Amino acid sequence: MVGNRCFLNTSQASFYLGVSASYLQRLRRTDKGPVFRQHSRFFLYHIDDLNAWSLEMSSKGPSVRGHADG
Repeated sequence: MVGNRCFLNTSQASFYLGVSASYLQRLRRTDKGPVFRQHSRFFLYHIDDLNAWSLEMSSKGPSVRGHADG
């Protein structure tokens, strides 16, 4: 991708991850979410960082996702 297209705002990133924007904002405040960049009042997420965070969360198992298998 060229230029700014690799970056998503909070709304776009939450849609991409399948979570609510408010949940993503909570994760950002607690430093538990994906890596982000702040430009003035705007928060941007690189797609590679979103993918890495999602993969990390899925590899931690069901307890992180809030439910157990079975």
